Amino acid sequence: MHDVICQAIREKRLLDLQYDGHARRVAPHIYGIDAAGEELLTCYEVWGGTDGKPAGWRSLRLGEVSELKLTSKRFAPRPEHQRRDDPIARVFCQV
Repeated sequence: MHDVICQAIREKRLLDLQYDGHARRVAPHIYGIDAAGEELLTCYEVWGGTDGKPAGWRSLRLGEVSELKLTSKRFAPRPEHQRRDDPIARVFCQV
């Protein structure tokens, strides 16, 4: 999963994944670990989920992600994106 996420960030490509049992398409922006050592992905969810929320920023715990697939669709980094993400203590890769 690590290599696919970093490739998606490097190439600015969307990811399709299952999270918490629901299909989602996300634009990954920051991938790393928090202070407790848990892998996190800060991303902009383009569509999916079931919480009724509109597209927007999400922080996903990688332990709950399955069926991760790199798509051919590209994204532009969100203008409101900040390179530092406080919950992430160690960054593996980011846009």
